[in-house]
Amino acid sequence: MHRAVPVGVPSRTISMHRLVLASESPRRRHLLEQAGYEFDVIPANIDEQAAPGEGPIATAVRLAIEKALAVAPVVPRGSVVLAADTIVVVGDRLYGKPRDAADAVRILRELLGRNHDVVTAWTLVPTDRQSATTTGFCRSTVRMREAGTREIEEYVRSGEPMDKAGAYAAQGKGSRFVAAVVGPLDNVIGLPVAPVTMALSELGIPAPSEPRA
Repeated sequence: MHRAVPVGVPSRTISMHRLVLASESPRRRHLLEQAGYEFDVIPANIDEQAAPGEGPIATAVRLAIEKALAVAPVVPRGSVVLAADTIVVVGDRLYGKPRDAADAVRILRELLGRNHDVVTAWTLVPTDRQSATTTGFCRSTVRMREAGTREIEEYVRSGEPMDKAGAYAAQGKGSRFVAAVVGPLDNVIGLPVAPVTMALSELGIPAPSEPRA
């Protein structure tokens, strides 16, 4: 179960679960719910652009940390803030969310028919022990099949690509383009649950005994 809380709401007015997800991504919410966690949602509002000269993994890690730290001051002490950032990488080139429909078509044309890496960085910030902040990242390789312009444009018109790194959803209609995944699929969707679960347990939030179907 999760409850959305508007960002900026003072902690004294919030009655929360101990785990707080600093993301408005419905995919991350769903993955946590599937794992059986109860949590609240406070989306982080930060600039998600890569810094000049910054490598793709460094970008994802930095953004995950910045998201968590942006939310940590507005939640009660004793909470743990979870934030993540997902990027698509081909060589040294980073693909984030498309700016518009034309950009989504461009991104898909560049990704289809080849391999790319999906990197999700995640951060856990305990609000009463920020020195115990834990950060990690996971990488999966995705093989995309080829597709024609008409099929790409039809998919973009569905609206699904618009808030997705790489302009596709591996768990949604975009699965039609995915030929194979090497590595965790949940990492491609937006959150590598296994390492996050281990880290949460070390911070005193044990893995739920009965994950949801």
